[in-house]
Amino acid sequence: MGSVKQFQVTFDCAQPERVARFWCEVLGYVVPPPPGNFTTWTDYDRSLSPGDRDSWFACVDPSGVGPRLYFQRVPEGKVAKNRVHLDVRAGTGLAGEERLATLEAECARLVALGAVRVRLLSADGENESCISMQDVEGNEFCLD
Repeated sequence: MGSVKQFQVTFDCAQPERVARFWCEVLGYVVPPPPGNFTTWTDYDRSLSPGDRDSWFACVDPSGVGPRLYFQRVPEGKVAKNRVHLDVRAGTGLAGEERLATLEAECARLVALGAVRVRLLSADGENESCISMQDVEGNEFCLD
């Protein structure tokens, strides 16, 4: 049996392009070129039947290292806590006040993009501080 070489993270959401563009800004990801012979994503979207328009969007790590993020439109809204969430690793290798200052600065940047700060989880001797947040559609993630 072979090992997995790549994976993508899929988000269920109401507005795929809006959520994808938010995560592009958060992670430094980019929107890949449109499929086929289309010159723009708008042209591609117009080629679809009305029910399929704006049904998905994706973004990729420009370095090719991180997973592809895929956003698909679903009819129902979010009703419970995510079973899986992303940890945005902004404070890796930092501790104490330096880590907290770095996390707070990144939190302010993400709030300006439309994220919501939920709460600070303070260092407890076993884990360093992190900030619980939500993206533009309420999906939880940690600023770690």
